[in-house]
Amino acid sequence: MAKVAGTKFGGFDPQAMQFWHELSTEMNRDWFVENKPRYEALWVTPMQALLEEIHPKLAKAYAPLTLAPPKVMRIHRDVRFSKDKTPYKLHIGAMTKLATGHVAIYLHLGLDEEFVGAGCYFFDAPQLARWRKAVIGKPGEALDTIIGKLRKRGYEVGGHDDYKKVPRGFDAEHPRAELLKLKGLTAGPPPMPKGLLHKPALAGWLVEHAVAMAPLVTWLTKVVK
Repeated sequence: MAKVAGTKFGGFDPQAMQFWHELSTEMNRDWFVENKPRYEALWVTPMQALLEEIHPKLAKAYAPLTLAPPKVMRIHRDVRFSKDKTPYKLHIGAMTKLATGHVAIYLHLGLDEEFVGAGCYFFDAPQLARWRKAVIGKPGEALDTIIGKLRKRGYEVGGHDDYKKVPRGFDAEHPRAELLKLKGLTAGPPPMPKGLLHKPALAGWLVEHAVAMAPLVTWLTKVVK
């Protein structure tokens, strides 16, 4: 991600959501090319400034683990394997990952959804094998404690498109059997307070929650890898 020299995050423009409403109606290359400077001014530049502001604080929370440079995702959709051929996303996505690949914070803002998360959305095959072995063993006890603390504070912790049953070869009565069904593990804080998106205080709110989720991501990094 390119540096935003001298730019301090001041919140996203209160009128910025209008861009997504218009894009959802137009959804064509000519319109987007004409309005790309507006998209960059309303969303990309402030997002880059936001990421640059929170990155050093996240790096400190994760030390001695290393964070990769933060990244703003492309607005163009990958339509190769999708029935939906609309060319543009109706949100901006951005993330900071650890060097190992697990996500320290993901930010999704736009017309379709608004959420913050951290973790690993889907395990690859070797990760899934390590995950299951860890869950039923001693590392799983530590994870249970981490998840319990987060849920007590109102965080959502779980997987996505998970298996309906405990995988074959594992005890369906195991105390952490539900975790064995997961294909990935992510956490997300309670909903963003109304209006915070447009304020400089969004940076501090994101850091607070990213730091709270750091033990879960650190566990994944060290155990699932």
